[in-house]
Amino acid sequence: MLGAQAQERAQAGTQQLQQILPLHSDEDVVRLRKQVRDSMVAMGFGLIEQTKIITAASELARNTLRYGGGGEARIARVSDGARQGLELRFVDAGPGIDDIPLALTDGYTSGGGLGLGLGGAKRLADAFHIDTAPGAGTTVTIAKWKLF
Repeated sequence: MLGAQAQERAQAGTQQLQQILPLHSDEDVVRLRKQVRDSMVAMGFGLIEQTKIITAASELARNTLRYGGGGEARIARVSDGARQGLELRFVDAGPGIDDIPLALTDGYTSGGGLGLGLGGAKRLADAFHIDTAPGAGTTVTIAKWKLF
């Protein structure tokens, strides 16, 4: 989960929504990856930071498809005064996650995957938050910050 201090900063800052992309097919995941890359390049992120967040976005988008039945991704530029960043929010109306700590454990999967996607996405991002409830869908938010 996102640390309380980081979550407060993210909530207290400003947000400029750039795009809402549907996630209903593998082609949508490819479009999302391109848009995330374009946004990060425009903000001046380096190649390593781009690769980390594009990888995390791909994992979360595939989870949205596989476990949530599809949904959407929201891309936003965020600022908390001292820094700017890119926030990605993945929203689905699927069955939700029963046990978040278990779902974040490497090797755990409720499907046929390797069980590395959710925890891996958390490690690749600077900020990470899951909002879910059984039967109520899941929203996963990640952010990458750039210091100026």
